[in-house]
Amino acid sequence: MTLAEKIGQMTQAERGAIDADQDQITSLALGSVLSGGGSTPARNTPSGWADMIDGYQSKALATRLHIPLLYGIDSVHGDNNLVGATIFPHNVGLGATRDPGLVEQVEHITATETRATGPQWVFAPCVCVTRDERWGRTYESFGEDPKLVQQMETAIDGFQGDGGRDLARNDRVLATPKHFAGDGDTTYGTSANGTYTIDQGVTITDWEHFARIDLAPYVTAVREHDASSIMPSFSSVQWTDRPGSAPVKMSANKELLTDVLKRKIGFDGFLISDWEAIHQLPGDYATQVRTAVNAGIDMFMEPSSAPQFEQALTAEVQAGRVSLARINDAVGRILTSKFELGLFEHPYTDRTNIGTIGSPQHRAVARQAVAQSQVLLKNSGRALPLKPSQKIYVAGVNANDLGNQAGGWTVTWQGQPGNTSFPGTTILQGIQQVAHDVTYSADASAPTAGSDVGVVVIGETPYAEGVGDVGNGHTLNISAADRANIDKVCGAIRTCVVLDVAGRPQIVTDELSKMDALVMSWLPGSEGAGVADVLFGTKPFTGKLPVSWPRSEAQEPVNVGDRDYQPLFPYGYGLTARR
Repeated sequence: MTLAEKIGQMTQAERGAIDADQDQITSLALGSVLSGGGSTPARNTPSGWADMIDGYQSKALATRLHIPLLYGIDSVHGDNNLVGATIFPHNVGLGATRDPGLVEQVEHITATETRATGPQWVFAPCVCVTRDERWGRTYESFGEDPKLVQQMETAIDGFQGDGGRDLARNDRVLATPKHFAGDGDTTYGTSANGTYTIDQGVTITDWEHFARIDLAPYVTAVREHDASSIMPSFSSVQWTDRPGSAPVKMSANKELLTDVLKRKIGFDGFLISDWEAIHQLPGDYATQVRTAVNAGIDMFMEPSSAPQFEQALTAEVQAGRVSLARINDAVGRILTSKFELGLFEHPYTDRTNIGTIGSPQHRAVARQAVAQSQVLLKNSGRALPLKPSQKIYVAGVNANDLGNQAGGWTVTWQGQPGNTSFPGTTILQGIQQVAHDVTYSADASAPTAGSDVGVVVIGETPYAEGVGDVGNGHTLNISAADRANIDKVCGAIRTCVVLDVAGRPQIVTDELSKMDALVMSWLPGSEGAGVADVLFGTKPFTGKLPVSWPRSEAQEPVNVGDRDYQPLFPYGYGLTARR
């Protein structure tokens, strides 16, 4: 391979930057293309995706060496960019299930639906350990305890199957545990990215804590689940046990990327940088490129600056500031994954499983995951389970909003409220499928007289990443509208049940006494009927809190094992309900 061909393999562009001139794939010898959140073909259908990616692939195969393209996508709770895909609960809900086998099944379905449309690589799962619920990515974490995260890393097996041996199958994809390491453990107020408050901030820690909390999931990912690619974090680490330590961005941290992850832990896959992550490093662009390559990053997500990246890295190698050995190491790691994926033999999309996308069988598994994720936090007077014969009054926008119940990373990066973006069943529709007499009023303005039970569905609207950070237009406190609905419904109807549809615990301390039952529903995705399954006792409540539930926003961070541990509901809490 020529130097240009090698550096091409290390370069990843976003489809939006190359779609109008696809010959760039050939001229730049690109190794990879990705779809960012919400970046879709004009026809956002399974065949639309497959046709688009196969078109890109033909341009890669027109290069001198015919090296196939690796296409990456954020399938973080199903193939969530695709309209019609099965949308599963986000990771925090899956963590509540405490069911590693179910998580593996969920991600196997995600892999099947994803690869049938062309992408062979997913930027998932997030094996972050969330330590502060003010973080806008809390819902991407399985929980606050690294042991729970490690248990849920069966997600990697669901994506990849049995390591490199299964990757060539048409129902498997390359997984990417992320974000190495400490992204869920940053200190509030340390983010320097625009208006973010905690996402992409600084993990201020000593080595013992970092190894036990933040690094542990990656040891498991590499040694037990054969992770083939890993994405370093936007965040930084600052050591408290090293005098004079300054924050170092993970993309520049050779000690952690090369000495610890690759050499000590034994990671032999490749590292993919996050979206323009190297642009946050000190110095000019050439310095940023040189620093990140020498730190150990192998492939570079440079969505709109692939030509500039290739020029800069070429100049750095020619000047002797990046060794050819480092380039060869990176390219060898990338090509190994392409061989394991079977792309050299079968570069184009195998569409055999395209008919399974959003199938009843797949949605049934999602519905089961929803049911198992529900956490019963309060149940006075045996308010739950409900009876189909009861007259049920349902209030709250989130009762009948697919977009809100799916959250961020759904069709678009930030997600969107409403019921028109993708197919599914709302929580209200799930209740209506069981109960005989249901009244729905989003703002609780309809008359409540004659109702046996009120169901108030509160919660958040969609967000993703640091956009959802508390202090960046968001809060853990419930909205005034939700508070008013609780006051009205719980004050007028004898039995009152509250469901919280959110990506993290919300502050309900002052409202708790007003309700008979409280259920944390998380972000269930497309199958809201799974919530009704436990409300009516068709399936039992088995979910347990994967995070501690704070009494107030000011109590964060609060985590199991803290010296003064007094949350409203402790980690692992969850009741059962019997008739």
